[in-house]
Amino acid sequence: MIPADKKYEEYAYVLDFMPRGKSEAIRGREGPIVQAIGEERLTLLELLATEDADFETGEKVKIGKEGREKISSVLGKLTYEELSPEGKSSLPNVVEVLVKDNESKYVQYFNELQPLTPRLHGLELIPGIGKTFMKEILDTREKRPFSSFDDIQSRVGLRDPAKMVARRIIEELSGDSRVSLFVKK
Repeated sequence: MIPADKKYEEYAYVLDFMPRGKSEAIRGREGPIVQAIGEERLTLLELLATEDADFETGEKVKIGKEGREKISSVLGKLTYEELSPEGKSSLPNVVEVLVKDNESKYVQYFNELQPLTPRLHGLELIPGIGKTFMKEILDTREKRPFSSFDDIQSRVGLRDPAKMVARRIIEELSGDSRVSLFVKK
């Protein structure tokens, strides 16, 4: 049994692949470099790929201690600024795929987020949710918890909640927010 507070990722989604890259995390290290985002903690990571491995943007790869196939090691964490231009530009789409792949986890936020201060609710930090939508979400989830993004969309009228969550995650990763809802520091 793995403790709930584990600090490493099992899977990551590929943001950019540089067959002959230079490491941002380890000075002087070169080789097949992958920039990725961790599935669980949403950590930006730099990975060393095995020789001859190839990657698609958005591909989910095993990076945990056991059972790696295409990744030989995790070189370290990256900041948003250290991402390559390709890594930055692929981030919104890849994060949206990650959010949809882990739908129940992110729908849970809509069911459980609480007020952060007397004047600000956690839901309001998600782009596109103001006071009106927040009240609607709170009233609706009280009757019955949300079961999916489609459920949120049909019962509250929120358009594309997965994309809204992805936008919030990117704000947190890029350092544009003081409060973190999704990204584990």
